[in-house]
Amino acid sequence: MTEGRRERADAARNREAILRATEELLARYRPEQVSMERVAAAAGVGKGTVFHRFGSRMGLMVALMRERAYALDEAVTKGPPPLGPGAPPEERLMAFLDAVAELVGRNKGLLAALGHAATASSKSSSSKERSDDCAEGAPDDSPVYRFWHGHASGLIAERRPDLDAELLAHILLGSLQSEPVLRLLERGESARLAASLRVMAVGMLAAPERRSPGEADGN
Repeated sequence: MTEGRRERADAARNREAILRATEELLARYRPEQVSMERVAAAAGVGKGTVFHRFGSRMGLMVALMRERAYALDEAVTKGPPPLGPGAPPEERLMAFLDAVAELVGRNKGLLAALGHAATASSKSSSSKERSDDCAEGAPDDSPVYRFWHGHASGLIAERRPDLDAELLAHILLGSLQSEPVLRLLERGESARLAASLRVMAVGMLAAPERRSPGEADGN
């Protein structure tokens, strides 16, 4: 093995060790107790290695979430219906919400950590840094959230082009990081979450068609 290949292999092993250590720590401790130093010690690497690889605590949490969400992304884009292409948009949306609820139920500590990392980052920054962090590190700006939101809003718009699909998708997915939902997931009630998301989505798609002021007056 050449020196370059050995370095790449070492980097890949370090990355996997760091992500595995982070996941294990999140299963045992509250998000605010999982520091970069603690992750480095559990992974058997230096703190500088963690920062060099992931940039920040938020970057680490987002990378882990992307790893765990990759299978869902693949199923959505290439898998069989109803989660994948080929089913009506309403059926695909329901299947997607079920899958998201299952994913966050299995990774509840990670979901809480994403929210905590963004909050901690914003509190510890100066006003300019806080603005930059929010633009780059807020949970709704993560690649995972952007993909989920784009998929959900696209399905809503396909089924009901008269609705504000962008905002409705934020309402559906944004609730996943609320304290009541996180407490629900801590109790292992992801099925209850999935059922409630379905109720919200069905209500949105069944809402009366929006009319312009002129149409409402009968003109």
